[in-house]
Amino acid sequence: MKRQIIALGGGGFSDEPENPLLDDYILSQSPKVNPKICFIGTASGDAEGYIDNFYNFFEKKNCIPSHLSLFAGHTDKIEAFILDQDILYVGGGNTRNLLVLWKEWGLDSYIKQAYEQGTILCGISAGSICWFEEGLTDSIPTQLNKLNCLGFLKGSNCPHFDGQPERQAIYKQKIQNGEMKSGIACDDGVALHFVNEKLERVIASQKNKHAYQFEMREKLMETLLEPEYL
Repeated sequence: MKRQIIALGGGGFSDEPENPLLDDYILSQSPKVNPKICFIGTASGDAEGYIDNFYNFFEKKNCIPSHLSLFAGHTDKIEAFILDQDILYVGGGNTRNLLVLWKEWGLDSYIKQAYEQGTILCGISAGSICWFEEGLTDSIPTQLNKLNCLGFLKGSNCPHFDGQPERQAIYKQKIQNGEMKSGIACDDGVALHFVNEKLERVIASQKNKHAYQFEMREKLMETLLEPEYL
């Protein structure tokens, strides 16, 4: 079974509502003509405006949009609902809260089961780093810290690398001093497409944007990953 994760460093319907390139790409990866795409906004506290923006965008596309709220639930059959989706789209916000709530509800295990059955996983910011072993998160106000995540993908991840420039030095330092695993950072508007846990493509909705691979050997090695502009 083909397993896919598309991790957005920034962009998508919430950051670039007039630029559909990344979200159109996500939809195009499903073999379905009208895939079922479910928004999970746990990290934002299931903010109504965020959910509305999701529907405003995807209702105009060839897909069947829905959402799963843990704060104002609409079903007691969460596992069946998740396993019925073709794409799970995780929004941004507080990654620490997302992980705690998912584990409390068993949603992390349902999502993993869906992933192993071929459901495409994607998301922005918190919805990007949650799939990795570790992420650089601003879940605590005024701080950027390492967070242990789900581990579907090896290594660490940092979104908003150009949108929040303070992330650059902190992410590099934490890898260099061994606090965080080697990993990949993405500028806003850049996404990583993993197939069977291997990075297959780096894509972008804007020109002059990049991803950066960091690996600690004898010293910190940085590799520029030039994305394909969509």
